[in-house]
Amino acid sequence: MQIWPAIDLRGGKCVRLRQGDYGRETVFGEDPAAMARHWVDLGAECLHLVDLDGARDGRPGNLPSVESIVKAVPVPCELGGGIRTEARIRHLLELGVARLVLGTSALQKPEWFRQMCRTFPGRVVLGIDARQGRVATHGWLQTSEVAAVDLARQYDDEPLAALVYTDIGTDGMMAGPNVAAMAQMRSAVRLPVIASGGVTSIDDVARLAAAGLAGCIIGRALYEGTIELPAALRAGRCA
Repeated sequence: MQIWPAIDLRGGKCVRLRQGDYGRETVFGEDPAAMARHWVDLGAECLHLVDLDGARDGRPGNLPSVESIVKAVPVPCELGGGIRTEARIRHLLELGVARLVLGTSALQKPEWFRQMCRTFPGRVVLGIDARQGRVATHGWLQTSEVAAVDLARQYDDEPLAALVYTDIGTDGMMAGPNVAAMAQMRSAVRLPVIASGGVTSIDDVARLAAAGLAGCIIGRALYEGTIELPAALRAGRCA
């Protein structure tokens, strides 16, 4: 199971939010590129980047930070947040981002989203953020009536790189992941599923690996030291 250290960007800084609440922010670093190098030095083989300003505003807000990270590390980086045009996709891929996470457009512009999957095969990741099983959009500020599993199944036949499934209720709360929801999503689709939200301990990593997840994203637990990245990588390899 792959371990994806998270670097969430807001105002050019590395931050973490609790349950996607922009009013509950903790700043963990002023230099995103240095943070990226730190995780790679500890063994990270891939990084998960989130443009929080972009997710909220619908347009990229941390491009200089993203570019500095991609130039600073030799590992694949995936990026999500506010990526809603083909021109933006092309630009980010040209910058060196390995793959891009699209979420809101999958719900609101399904035909366009399918076209992007086919135009950029293996470079698009379906991002599904869920609150109590329902899809949330626009930086988690809005919740739809669409079930997360139903949206995932809708695109299971597209040439996607993966599916990142985030449980908002557990994200940033340091209370453990919603393993049942992650396992349900894993069994519902053929796509590789990457779990996100609430991973707090090595035991959490092991439980997600045992549930068959292809990867997990770890954020606050790494920054607060409740999980050491080398130990998480070992747990993922033992799955």
